[in-house]
Amino acid sequence: MTRDRLSPSRLSPSDVFRVGAAGLRARPARVVLSALGIAIGIAAMIAVIGISSSSGAELMRRLDRLGTNLLTVSPGQTMFGTKAELPTTALRMVKRIGSVRTASATGSIDTGVRRTDRIPDTVTGGIAVQAATTELLTTLEGGVSKGTWLNAATEQQPAVVLGSEAASRLGITRTGVRVWMGDRWFTVIGLLGPMPLAPEIERSALVGVPVAERLLGFNGHPTTIYERSADEAVEAVRAVLPRTVNPENPAEVEVSRPSDALAAKAAAAGAFTNLLLGLGAVALLVGGVGVANTMVISVLERRREIGLRRSLGATRGQIRVQFLSESLLLSALGGVAGSAVGALAASGYALARDWPPVVPPWAIGGAIAAALVIGTVAGIYPAMRAARLSPTVALATT
Repeated sequence: MTRDRLSPSRLSPSDVFRVGAAGLRARPARVVLSALGIAIGIAAMIAVIGISSSSGAELMRRLDRLGTNLLTVSPGQTMFGTKAELPTTALRMVKRIGSVRTASATGSIDTGVRRTDRIPDTVTGGIAVQAATTELLTTLEGGVSKGTWLNAATEQQPAVVLGSEAASRLGITRTGVRVWMGDRWFTVIGLLGPMPLAPEIERSALVGVPVAERLLGFNGHPTTIYERSADEAVEAVRAVLPRTVNPENPAEVEVSRPSDALAAKAAAAGAFTNLLLGLGAVALLVGGVGVANTMVISVLERRREIGLRRSLGATRGQIRVQFLSESLLLSALGGVAGSAVGALAASGYALARDWPPVVPPWAIGGAIAAALVIGTVAGIYPAMRAARLSPTVALATT
């Protein structure tokens, strides 16, 4: 005759969930406050990642629209440390490169632009005066917000086109007004729109090369050459530009790609994003400490319940699982709520800035996983403490 051996009952996953949820439902106010700490940390991290991703998507959209095939040529330093000068034939030489689709140039003029002739010459308002070739707007793929751009007729006359920032600083919102340049009046014939790839143009007053040479003392040497070529030929053109522009001193020529500056700006924003993510992680850690504190207090308050369950046959492992499941459910609640709030905040901010709203799925999944990890770590000590309670001592507790 064999004896049946008694074996402890087992908790199924659904039983574990019900037991953990019952413990949380008994203290709703405390649960909400504890989950709030986790939710704040998760929401901050999701919002930062979402805003950063939306900003990056907007940058890529702008680069796709503006193109990454624009190169600029400017004078570097001579071997004596002085500012070099591009030859007057530089633009013509650049246009001879087979892969170049369009090229234009600007040249700095040593004068200022003011609303009236009563303002001292030393007050420039940070606005540069530049001679520009008529192809400039085509090369930069820019647009005129009001008026017209320079053409074969107006580049011969005292006419000026203002960049968007220059017009704002001068307080000019329409064409037809006059500004004082080089001891004479020039008529504003156009106002430019934004130029993301050439912010220096936004801060400039642009006149035609012929009138600049005739009335403003322009020496004909370009200070910046803008060039566009086919995408697949950009690097090849970049390599030959210095020797093409200045065959005698190619080392005195600097070539850059404006889109690289935008990408560097995005990288700098990414570094700031990492800092904000670190702050969000600190908030999440603080939330985890709050969960641990809540669970410790819960163990102290429920010692009689623990003693009763132990007396009825619950094992130490089942007690540990009960309190660990409560901690996980509490953290999961905060993680899901924080993810939803963070995603909504990031999407709302992106839409307000007219950016494409982007919240990476991996960020939401990673945030919830992080919340569960925090919940596990926070619940280990309270669960072990609850499991170590003796049934007789727990039942005797008042």
